[in-house]
Amino acid sequence: MPIDHIIYAHPDLDTAVTQLEERLGVRALGGGKHVGQGTHNKLLALGPRTYLEIVAPDPDQAEPPHPRPYGVDGVTRGGLVGWAVECDDIDAALARARRHGFDPGDVIDGRRVGPTGEMLRWRLTRNALNAGLVPFLISWGDTPHPARSAPRGLLLESFHVEHPDPESLRPVLAALGADVQVEPAADAALVARLGGPNGSTELR
Repeated sequence: MPIDHIIYAHPDLDTAVTQLEERLGVRALGGGKHVGQGTHNKLLALGPRTYLEIVAPDPDQAEPPHPRPYGVDGVTRGGLVGWAVECDDIDAALARARRHGFDPGDVIDGRRVGPTGEMLRWRLTRNALNAGLVPFLISWGDTPHPARSAPRGLLLESFHVEHPDPESLRPVLAALGADVQVEPAADAALVARLGGPNGSTELR
């Protein structure tokens, strides 16, 4: 299944947008508020159906009663914290993952209020709340894919996972239908290479 989006978390959204614009040459726009979760985001298209989500705590929302998703509460600097793979039938994809020995959690509903007040809705597996090296499943249903309206100019050239024990991750990724390379490294990381106006840039 194709990569739907990769998630870049930062303590402050405006700072992240400015820093990434300087690095990549395109300014993130759009996005909105994850009401009740205490986060907000901006987006950059990385292809026709792939995008970069820049997410941070939202100071205009009340402190949520539960931890913010993607480990945002503990983020002290910008970096990749998660990713998603798109599927047309998320219930079938979930059943397949469970048959192959990995349970990403039940399917839950996601929503975001856009900059003009419109409500976007989607479905995703519960492991999205923690994010990390293992992707979550996502299905947009009838909602227009966010990459269609996000600022263009960037392309996801490559994406891989680094881990001290690659063999421990490969069966999980296979169960989710996530065909990405896992490379040995001293520290675990998500690594994306983006091409754009400023050339080729690595994010991790």
